[in-house]
Amino acid sequence: MSANKNPPRAQRVLVVDDESAVAYSFQRLLADEPVGVEGVTSGVEGLKRLRKGPYDLVLLDVRIGEEDGLEVFRQLRKDHPRQLVIVMTAHGTAQTAIEAMKLGAFDYILKPFDVSELLSILQRGLQAAASMKELASGEGKKVTEDRNASPAMQKIYKLVGQVARADAAVLLVGESGTGKELVARAIYANSPRAARPYVAINCAAIPDTLLESELFGHERGAFTGALTQRIGKFERADGGTIFLDEIGDMPLALQAKLLRVLQNGEFQRLGGDQTLRTRVRVIAATNKDLTAMVKAKTFREDLFYRLNVVQIQLPPLRERPEDVLPLAEHFLKRAAKDQALKFSAAAKKSLQSYAWPGNVRELENAVERAVVCAASHAIEPGDLPPEMSGPTVSLAGAPTGSDWWSLVASVAGKDGDLLAAGEKMLVEKALAQAGGNVKKASEILGVTRAALRTRVERYGLSAKD
Repeated sequence: MSANKNPPRAQRVLVVDDESAVAYSFQRLLADEPVGVEGVTSGVEGLKRLRKGPYDLVLLDVRIGEEDGLEVFRQLRKDHPRQLVIVMTAHGTAQTAIEAMKLGAFDYILKPFDVSELLSILQRGLQAAASMKELASGEGKKVTEDRNASPAMQKIYKLVGQVARADAAVLLVGESGTGKELVARAIYANSPRAARPYVAINCAAIPDTLLESELFGHERGAFTGALTQRIGKFERADGGTIFLDEIGDMPLALQAKLLRVLQNGEFQRLGGDQTLRTRVRVIAATNKDLTAMVKAKTFREDLFYRLNVVQIQLPPLRERPEDVLPLAEHFLKRAAKDQALKFSAAAKKSLQSYAWPGNVRELENAVERAVVCAASHAIEPGDLPPEMSGPTVSLAGAPTGSDWWSLVASVAGKDGDLLAAGEKMLVEKALAQAGGNVKKASEILGVTRAALRTRVERYGLSAKD
């Protein structure tokens, strides 16, 4: 069964979805555009349509009834390698996004659709199709289970899928605990090098005097204690991927040797004179500002540009609160094993209200602790780490824990009122986040408008109703 066709127009779009209403929705959405929309409700029929004639854009659902949309995509890519495809799904898992982008999807969008986002993607897709036609005619000059992830993480999954199929160097940037090594492993696991070695090294965890030996190996007698020859990480990773964590902590002298490997794949073991070659893909990670380090001349500019071919910025957990509970449930399932444990409503509230300065790693540790401490089948707030029930601020960008106390104390002064200083700071932060709106700020703080208005007047702050 297929949806009704629009009259033939300049560009053609094929919608492959087991619900015919989806194609109809696209017809309505693009009714005023020079675009013809056709719909089919099976992958088999979609492949048949594509064999009969070209389409500028294909919108393909991941689940088409009993069919696997990604399998349909693989066949489509085999038959029509240049076809532009946008993947649609109501099941936004990390692996789905990564697989779709690995297969060469133009983009990936979640159901239910955000209309403005959808229109933007469609417009870009149709523009790209037009550009491809120009190029062909010579006229032009030219992706781990994580359901319901935040938009920020969905973008990262798509980027992982895109970069996985290439060999370019990748630089992962973000605070400690945001999951940089997990992303590195996802890139490796979804790359053509997945059958070859994956070797990781933390540049900050190894003394400078030993780091060169760890990376490039050494010959017997190269230094005191070098009783045998040692194969380094780059040699072990030949043909595969090496992950250089905390690259910002690598000493300058060693950076020059790393640059040589990146430029021509050549290195020598410490104490040796034989030039060895390696074919590795480099993924580096840091929680430092390498741009500032380059300006300060504590990190080589030429090495930075070699590593920073593709940069993926991982947002802190406090900037994606919608990820907290899904991640917590995932960690609980893994840590509890056969125990029938679940979070109580109060525990969920505690998890969501905490600012997570240690990011995903801190969340994982908190859940593991709760599993050990739980006295019943329900995890309660008391089973979570004590700092979570202490003085924290859940407002985005606000300080937490000891940082919060230090800041309040500095604002209050030696003989000041700590309580008043802390309250004033909370009100100021909430008003700033709410754009000065008293109603919104009161909702953020969990107090009545009247209570907040009293404090606004008490501290002489500016606000609007």
